[in-house]
Amino acid sequence: MEVKAALRARLRAARRAHVAGLPDAVRGLLLHRPPRAVAALVPAGATIGLYAETSEEAPATGYARWFFDEGHPLSLPWFDARDAAMEFREWANPFLESELETGPWGMRQPLATARSLTPDVAFVPLVGFDANGGRLGMGAGHYDRWLEANPDVLAIGLAWDCQEVPGLPLEPHDRPLDAIVTPTRLIGPFERVAAA
Repeated sequence: MEVKAALRARLRAARRAHVAGLPDAVRGLLLHRPPRAVAALVPAGATIGLYAETSEEAPATGYARWFFDEGHPLSLPWFDARDAAMEFREWANPFLESELETGPWGMRQPLATARSLTPDVAFVPLVGFDANGGRLGMGAGHYDRWLEANPDVLAIGLAWDCQEVPGLPLEPHDRPLDAIVTPTRLIGPFERVAAA
């Protein structure tokens, strides 16, 4: 755990420095829509799970708007309380900030009245990744537990290139991602997707 904590701290600092060095105009253009190869992995009509990014995370809002325009139902993580399990709830319109409220973790999430909606494809945030689809999250294990409970969901990471490391100290419960998208490349899809 100590190795993971030190790695998280180093990668968060690298991510923060990377984002701080991006001009706003450039940042707004990055990850604006999924590459054609990523869009091809998503079945027609699939429910898409995304996340409401922080100022340092790879942005998911452009993807949300693109999938919304393509007719896909959208969902975001939702927490009833800090000790509650993560679930996904409908994000009815990614163009309206009024569709979201601040949740118990300080993150934007759907309103409590939004219906529960399980994604078929989940674009997930991360702190670090490796070339084999390994993912290092924030450390609370919300996505690990949710992905374990939903093994058929196609999980695709969104990241900055600076978040890649040669290898991660993964544990048996850490599920590899099916693919990872950065502003410069698509890593994967890995064997699990190819066999699907």
